[in-house]
Amino acid sequence: MRHTSGTGWNHISGSQGRDNFSEKLSLEDRIEFESIRSFSDYPAEATLFVEQQVLDNVLFLMTGQVKLSLNSRAGKRIILGVACPGETLGLASAFSKSTYDVTAETVAPCTIASIATGDFLGFLIRHPSVYINVVRELCLEYARACGQVRRLGLSVTASAKLVRFLLEQCAVTPPTQRGSRLFCALTHTEIGECLGISRETVTRLLSDFRSRELLESRGSTWIISDRRALEAYAGIE
Repeated sequence: MRHTSGTGWNHISGSQGRDNFSEKLSLEDRIEFESIRSFSDYPAEATLFVEQQVLDNVLFLMTGQVKLSLNSRAGKRIILGVACPGETLGLASAFSKSTYDVTAETVAPCTIASIATGDFLGFLIRHPSVYINVVRELCLEYARACGQVRRLGLSVTASAKLVRFLLEQCAVTPPTQRGSRLFCALTHTEIGECLGISRETVTRLLSDFRSRELLESRGSTWIISDRRALEAYAGIE
């Protein structure tokens, strides 16, 4: 893991990462915000924090992807979602002054900015206008939780759960001439943990979608040529 000071923001700005939390800060707010954060690089499959761990930093994902999950002592896991560049980790726990309520693991190599919890809360007190950014991030966390409940509780069949999952991933990527394209670095086991179904079921359904030409896959890149046809096949209205 490489650790650099907070002044290293320029080398990962622009196309390499979106800093959504600070993008609408005033110049004065941004200067102080950048002065109190530091950057670290993590490899894939690194654990950033685990449930019930004492929260010491608020994290800002600059590049890469981070898997968020709930885990039982028996080894069962439910994946809540995958955080993308621009998202904030540990924000709700910082305000509730509690431990981390989820486990965060890198899916791919990541660059992460971190701010000590006390420094971050002090920054907000000095700059109350920044609270609108906090509200936006907390709404994102709430929407992710609602999406997981919708997938697990409102989709009757495994096929419908998987199709909803795929279409949600497509919603964040621009369409191409060949259809909706998505990049999914999760394994079939991890997709199953997102949906509450087995790896074998995920593999069987994806193979079925491909054989019916509803889905095309090349490595981690998948293309859905006809969204309505895929929805109809899965019985989604």
